[in-house]
Amino acid sequence: MLVDFYHLTASPIERVLPRIGEKLLSEKERLLVVAEPNLLDQLDSQLWSYARDSFLLHGRHDGPAPGEQPILLSPEPEPLNGAQNIALADGRWRDEALTFARAFYFFDGAHIEDARQSWRALKDKPEAECRYWKQVEGKWVQGP
Repeated sequence: MLVDFYHLTASPIERVLPRIGEKLLSEKERLLVVAEPNLLDQLDSQLWSYARDSFLLHGRHDGPAPGEQPILLSPEPEPLNGAQNIALADGRWRDEALTFARAFYFFDGAHIEDARQSWRALKDKPEAECRYWKQVEGKWVQGP
């Protein structure tokens, strides 16, 4: 499984997540977004309004038809929508992410120690391939 560590230094999760969602949806993939409830509320609004002429179809775990949602927002890492991709949006790693084909782990400066600890733990797992991404001059660049 692939684990992409995204270090949010220039753009907040509300601006980065929609692009990941767009890419996955264009590939006919589903996404489970996991975060604390307060952040889920922000992300829910942002996915509807992130672009002037577009929105990302999504729903919440406690809303109507969670199994039919291409992007599902939830406080728990349970893929009710059948997603093989998980986005951990609140800077907190959850080991359940290892059951997905791909994990997007987003963290900012407040969660950097948690991210380092997760990186070290995952590097020892043969089933996990870890990649680190950072923002350089507005672009995502894969780091060492």
